Amino acid sequence: MSSVDAKLAVWLIESAKLLASDVHLVEGHPPYRRENGSLVAICDETLTKSDIEQGFRNICTDAQQVALARDRNLDFAFMLDENGNATECAVAGDTYRFRGNLFYSGHSPGACIRVIPGKVPELEQNNFPVELAHCLTGYRNGLIIFSGVTGSGKTTSMAMMLKMLTQKGGKRVVTIEDPIEYQLSEIRNSLISQREVGRDVRCFASGLRYALRQDPDIILVGEIRDAETAQIALSAAETGHLVMTTLHSRDAKGAITRIADLFPVSKQNEIQTMLAASLRGIVCQHLLPSSVPGERRELALEVLLRNNAVAAGIKTGRIDSLENAILAGRKDGMIAFDDSLNSLLRQGRITEEVAIQFASDVRQLQR
Repeated sequence: MSSVDAKLAVWLIESAKLLASDVHLVEGHPPYRRENGSLVAICDETLTKSDIEQGFRNICTDAQQVALARDRNLDFAFMLDENGNATECAVAGDTYRFRGNLFYSGHSPGACIRVIPGKVPELEQNNFPVELAHCLTGYRNGLIIFSGVTGSGKTTSMAMMLKMLTQKGGKRVVTIEDPIEYQLSEIRNSLISQREVGRDVRCFASGLRYALRQDPDIILVGEIRDAETAQIALSAAETGHLVMTTLHSRDAKGAITRIADLFPVSKQNEIQTMLAASLRGIVCQHLLPSSVPGERRELALEVLLRNNAVAAGIKTGRIDSLENAILAGRKDGMIAFDDSLNSLLRQGRITEEVAIQFASDVRQLQR
């Protein structure tokens, strides 16, 4: 593959080394990267249309450039070696992976390029509770949802759970992703097939349908975006497969509502019944500013695990009852978001101002 434009390659590799999450290119502005949740200018240079489009040409294949011109958006993944050259071969320690979203706004090109860590991080690196990880990886079937806003670490958490599951051995795993982010190596006796939307399958729904014919134990669906994908995922979870996926929502209640709202009203009762039976857990994630300037953001969680009260609330559409179910289920591993905030605050990992800003009940938090 061709050499990437020198400046863009330097910006991307520097950002990866600094553990930045994204690089932004917008016409008429300098390049920015997101460090610990904040946008920081990489340099003073103002980007022109030709600068950005040249960068597009150097990181895209001919087919991807055609798709970008046609759709005015493009999602794809690519790798750079230490010298800034695009490569298709991953070499440990010498390559950097990125997920690109290229787009046009009017006549102006733009890009948001996500830095993908070279390997799946350990739980401790991301402050993900070990007890929760063991709980989630203990399920043999059903649906596990990781929810949160964009950039809250959903895909990373899902990859950590998948790594734990495959390390046990004897698992057949099929993933459907758009695009593939973490490249999962073969582990022990587990078999892993990673399929990319647009390259290997037409869409998430068709990828899921084919996956069911590939004797999977575990299916990872990058995101549920439509009713067809949701329907197949729920059916797969009901028929003995462990299905993990992500959704964009701010809390566990929102994840339940979002799935139901994908369907017409006439079918929502049926979907709620399926969800009540197949759901195993929802992990809603937020990344909050650290109390130490310049340090990595802190992970705050809301965790909903299925029990009889949760299943009844979902089946009957009494979504508001889930808040009380979480509070009552603390001893079983459920976590209320305000409890997670309070724990981070007591440990000195976030400031009181941040805790108050994100708390759902400020008075309870202050008490």
